[in-house]
Amino acid sequence: MINSMGEFYDDQQYDVPYYPGPADVYIREPLNYHLYTMTIPPAFLHHTDSHFVPPSSELRQVLHMRSEIVHSGPPPGLGLPEELQGYHTLVPLEVSGPERRKLGSWYSTVYRAINSTDGVPYALRRIENYRLMHQAAFNPIEAWSRIRHPNIVSIIEAFTTRSFNDSSLVVAYAYHPGAKTLYDMHFKTQTTTFNRTLQAVQPQPISERTLWSYIIQIASAIRRVHEAGMAVRMIDISKIIVTGKNRLRIGSCGIFDVLAYDTPQDVHMQQLEDLTLFGRLLMALCCLNPSAYAGGHFQKSLEMIARLYSADVKNAAIFLISKNNPHRNITHFFEIINSRVIAEMDDALHATDYLEGELMGELENARLVRLLCKFGFINERPEFARDPRWSETGDRYLIKLFRDYVFHQMDEHGNPVTNLAHVLTCLNKLDAGAEEKVMLVARDEQSCLVVSYREIKSCVDAAFNELSRSSGGKYR
Repeated sequence: MINSMGEFYDDQQYDVPYYPGPADVYIREPLNYHLYTMTIPPAFLHHTDSHFVPPSSELRQVLHMRSEIVHSGPPPGLGLPEELQGYHTLVPLEVSGPERRKLGSWYSTVYRAINSTDGVPYALRRIENYRLMHQAAFNPIEAWSRIRHPNIVSIIEAFTTRSFNDSSLVVAYAYHPGAKTLYDMHFKTQTTTFNRTLQAVQPQPISERTLWSYIIQIASAIRRVHEAGMAVRMIDISKIIVTGKNRLRIGSCGIFDVLAYDTPQDVHMQQLEDLTLFGRLLMALCCLNPSAYAGGHFQKSLEMIARLYSADVKNAAIFLISKNNPHRNITHFFEIINSRVIAEMDDALHATDYLEGELMGELENARLVRLLCKFGFINERPEFARDPRWSETGDRYLIKLFRDYVFHQMDEHGNPVTNLAHVLTCLNKLDAGAEEKVMLVARDEQSCLVVSYREIKSCVDAAFNELSRSSGGKYR
């Protein structure tokens, strides 16, 4: 086998497992990530790492895994509806059973589903056994759908359905494949295999740089919602998701506004409650204990925060949970942490530069695909079989010879040469129309042509343009 750099390797040296599904349905094999394009060596990059973007060696694999997750199908036998208000192919994203958390007094489940209109996957949160009493209860969803913020999972729409054999509320959100909740990332005990035995791995303390990044992103989302005259009401470790390296988004927003529509709403008090919940979340993240704020743990939690983190972290937590502070609002909170916001902005700009560098490495890929498509259109067409221009004395004959030169070479032992580096080099020169000359030999080795890549390109373009004119179509 060869990789994208034209180097040979033995694919037997890779231990690539496969994960079979039910034998009578399908067998699923994971993508062979090592067969994809090689990444640029870190030595050639200005920034080999970023606070928000994984290293180049990991970024490609992360994106491939997200793509695989998006296109994975549901396991059989779930008994889910085939169609749900314009959504299909439902796949559960949360565990069912006694472990699932309640959303207030209601049980809820999250599914991934494909929208029939645009073909895009969305996350659907279903609230079980909910009865809509007033259509006006959906008014908050319309207000939430107008909020677009990088740290809030966007709301698309909401509707009720009986497709689950009950009366359910379903809220559609933007879908972020591979996302994990803060609880799964930092609080849940992980397992690893060592010497063929499963071992529990206790969560490690969050670094202060990552903690400040979390604080600033959550605070930014809260500020955007408060400026819109609403409250988040969903600042919880099981509802805030990590969608990338150190990237947070608050999920499940707007649901409580619908569920509690009949309850009198005091937005100012709800915004103050947002700050209190934010302070409790901060203490939980610092201590890796969801009950860090609870009565008997409070003082010990503050001592632990002072021991593990700087005084700024402790002061931020105290400000958020101090209900007697008359200046307690999200704007004043940003005045307290403004020096940390500057570092966050610097990291965000570095991440932008890093991603632009990664994109530059992929910028020209489409050119070669278009060129190969042209070859596929014009080579070996039956209507050209008797065209004298494609015969051995015609001007289009060199396209056949060039195709053989690129793809059908043989070595001295008569074995086919599968050198991808040779293919990419020839196609790049052809696309650029280089003046370099190449010798094209007929298959019977009785004749040869010495032509430049520019001449071959002109011949390919002329053949394809003629084909396009005769079909009346356009090449896009």
